Amino acid sequence: MIIYKDLFSGDEMFAGIYKMKCVDDVLYEVEGKLTKECTQVDEKQFGFNASAEGGDGQEVDDSTSSKSGCNIVLANRLVQTEYDKKKYQRHLKAYVKRIVEHLEKVNPDRVDKFKSAANEQAGKILSCFKDWEFFLGESIHGEGMVALLNYREDGVTPYMLFWKDGLEEEKV
Repeated sequence: MIIYKDLFSGDEMFAGIYKMKCVDDVLYEVEGKLTKECTQVDEKQFGFNASAEGGDGQEVDDSTSSKSGCNIVLANRLVQTEYDKKKYQRHLKAYVKRIVEHLEKVNPDRVDKFKSAANEQAGKILSCFKDWEFFLGESIHGEGMVALLNYREDGVTPYMLFWKDGLEEEKV
C-alpha cells in the first residue's frame, strides 16, 4: 500500500486504497464515501460489566462520540479550515511557489509543465470557489497542502483534490 504524505508537513493525506485518477498530470482526484465513524469504546465488547463493577448502569449516548463525513478526511485526520477567495489565492500562490522551488532542485525538467498545468487547474478551482471545502493535514502546518473537497453531480459522493507534486509516496 502507498501512503501519500504532504511534502512540506509530512502529514498523511490519503492512501492508495481509494479510487483515484490523475488530472492534467498535476492533481490527484481521489473519490471517497460518506461514512460515520464511532470513536467510543463499547465496554460490552471487552466483557466489562458496569453494574457488577459498581457502575451506574446508564447507557452512554454514542452520538456524542461519533464523527460523520468523508472517509478520506476521517481516516487521515484532516482538519477543516476556512478561506475566503482572496486568502486562498494568496495561499495557493505561495504554495505553488514552494513546489516550484522544490522541483527546481529535484526535477527541473518538470517545472514548466507544472507551472502551466497548475495555473490552469487553479483557474478551474477558483471559478467554482464557493463549492469547495478546505482541509489541512493533521499538524495544521501553515505551509502544508490545502486539500480540496467537493461532491459529484449526485450531491452525495465526495471527492478530494491533492496537488501531485506536493506529495511524497511512502510504501508500507
